[in-house]
Amino acid sequence: MTDRKITIEYNDHVVRQFLLASVIWGAVGMLVGLIVASQLNYWRLNFDLPWLTFGRLRPLHTNAVIFAFVGNMMFAGVYYSTQRLVKARLASNFLSTLHFWGWQLIIVAAAITLPLGFSRGKEYAELIWPINIAVAFIWVVFAVNFFWTLAKRHEPALYVAIWFYIGTIITVAMLYIVNHLSIPTSLLHSYPVFGGVQDALVQWWYGHNAVAFFLTTPILGIMYYFVPKAAERPVYSYRLSVIHFWSLVFVYIWAGPHHLLNTALPGWLQALGMTFSLMLWAPSWGGMLNGLLTIRGAWHKLRTDPVLKFFAAAITFYGMATFEGPLLSIKSVNALGHYTDWIIGHVHAGTLGWNGFMAAGMIYWLLPRLWNKPLHSIALANLHFWVGLVGILLYVAAMWTSGITQGLMLNATTEHGTLLAYPNFLDTLNAIRPMMLFRVVGGTLYLAGWFLLCYNLYRTIRGAKAVNGTVEVFESEPTAPERLGLGGMVFNPPVLFSVFGTIFACAWMFGGDFLKLAGLLGTALCVMLAWVHFGTRTSRWAAWYDRLLVNALPFTILTFIAVAAGGLIQIIPTTLVNRASNVEGRRQLPYTPLELAGRDIFIREGCYNCHSQMIRTIVPDVLRYGDYSRLGESIYDYPFQWGSKRTGPDLARVGGKYPNVWHYRHMENPRDVSPDSNMPNYPWLLKQKTDADALTSKLAVQRILGVPYPEYKAGELTALIETQEKAIAADLKASGAYVAHDREIVALIAYLQKLGKYETVLPLKTSEK
Repeated sequence: MTDRKITIEYNDHVVRQFLLASVIWGAVGMLVGLIVASQLNYWRLNFDLPWLTFGRLRPLHTNAVIFAFVGNMMFAGVYYSTQRLVKARLASNFLSTLHFWGWQLIIVAAAITLPLGFSRGKEYAELIWPINIAVAFIWVVFAVNFFWTLAKRHEPALYVAIWFYIGTIITVAMLYIVNHLSIPTSLLHSYPVFGGVQDALVQWWYGHNAVAFFLTTPILGIMYYFVPKAAERPVYSYRLSVIHFWSLVFVYIWAGPHHLLNTALPGWLQALGMTFSLMLWAPSWGGMLNGLLTIRGAWHKLRTDPVLKFFAAAITFYGMATFEGPLLSIKSVNALGHYTDWIIGHVHAGTLGWNGFMAAGMIYWLLPRLWNKPLHSIALANLHFWVGLVGILLYVAAMWTSGITQGLMLNATTEHGTLLAYPNFLDTLNAIRPMMLFRVVGGTLYLAGWFLLCYNLYRTIRGAKAVNGTVEVFESEPTAPERLGLGGMVFNPPVLFSVFGTIFACAWMFGGDFLKLAGLLGTALCVMLAWVHFGTRTSRWAAWYDRLLVNALPFTILTFIAVAAGGLIQIIPTTLVNRASNVEGRRQLPYTPLELAGRDIFIREGCYNCHSQMIRTIVPDVLRYGDYSRLGESIYDYPFQWGSKRTGPDLARVGGKYPNVWHYRHMENPRDVSPDSNMPNYPWLLKQKTDADALTSKLAVQRILGVPYPEYKAGELTALIETQEKAIAADLKASGAYVAHDREIVALIAYLQKLGKYETVLPLKTSEK
């Protein structure tokens, strides 16, 4: 019987929706970024309004750029390329529509709640719990639509880009759900289930891999589809793409602890994070070379084709960022760069250069195909490229200079290393102000380039008729290699060598003396046997991989195992260690109810964006702030507040350092006590009442989490809060500062004065352990 040929019309309507949303939200996110960058130089731009302060707008900027701009761009690219790679229309129009509008509602909810101060206080994970449930639901909608489309495909094998999309979908789900596990105290507030070092490890396991699997792997998939299309050449090396994918998804997940070097994080985790970060050089640069060598045969088009310009520059920035990341994960380099603007420059080289330029190239390539009309102006697109490129270079160079300057000044000591060369933190802040201003100039140029894209897009689609792509396929199943079952997925040389090699490597890294030796020998033996077996049985390995690509389920399971292994090995031992009963030496004292209320105000105002609470184990930190922080000193912190940037001094031992009135004046107008400070004023803290009623549910959740709070009787909690409030208010009055005892400033002062207070816990005797 002759197979019947049918015509499939792709669902490009949802692609156009996501593309337009990406352009609009990109402009919004970049504009907010320009505002917060300006606020660091000109504190008056905070306007003494709570919803416009740096601490509240900075999370809005990061979430808008990551989830609104790059997220919408990613969905547009994934939906467009997947339909063509599998020769099937998206499985469900309803799910596609629900995905688009659900994602936009999430973005709008974030844009409302973050400036209002509703935040979880964790970087890139600030959204409150109802929004997090919505994010998880819409991500499941996306996953169902994607995998259902794969099931309906008319192409037997999964192309390279699909591998990266699968890795993205399952890994982002795992990361997001684990890091956002919380217990609500109200409709708009919750506490994370992890605290202290647990929370720090889980947060940066998520934070680092959000960059990896939301800002990198899906964009690499887009690269593997759109770059060959734009260059009109096949991918340079299929074998290199296989190595790139599997090594990247396995190695990346282990590198999160490099954000916590020189801190109270256990040393073995720091060593693990640094080691795997250095290993990332190989797969990352393998992908970069694969992309650039794909363009190699189309260099002659670079002079005139803006799409290839954007793609070539984006891949180059990807290579630069993935060189700089491992460099910054070296402990000695990290001691210089961490908590400074160098990290900001590193992140923005990736975001503006890699994500932003890939987005621009993809948009310029898609516009004529989605609206069946030539791009309005090639010249404007080329101008966008050069303006954006100069903007990135100014931005990144300013942040490199600023970060290294600040790091050197903060770490500088006198000749004998016993005194700080620059004891006043504000000296370093004043030294980098010109570079922070250059960042604003660079950001303005980049935003101007994006507005050129907006104008070009508007002129292109105005009066144009949207069109959907079509393809002719046969209804019958195409001839394909034999499908690989679950047994064949596991019992084969590539998987077995990988599993045993990982087990031996873990024994080598974490075991005792005997296990270290056995692990080292076992790892070396596995590597040698795998190399020999591959050399003599290459065709068998290739045949197995071809069969693996026919069935999405075994491929997805293997990908999940590869990305889950690192997280399990890092997080599970740490959850067992970070318990009050296991802490020796120093243990944090639980906050009083008023201090807990003040801590929630501290988080609401986004103070963690500028102040760390972690004194590192390096000499300049100890000289400047006091004795280095211990593991048990943050054991009751839900969430942890170790910080990732120091625009202001560390606060780990600020308790008792200044009188109450100093903190009062500092929040009322920081320049009264710290001339040249760029910190905003917080006048509303002197007027707003502390929400003492919310403490009942908050304390109940804290008890569930293991904080030793008693069950307060009726009226006992209120009396306890008022006693501490009135004592602080009376002290302020005696110092000439008059404020009602129930104001938020009093609760915040109570919290700040508690920081650095701890109890000494003697080691348990052997018989007691």
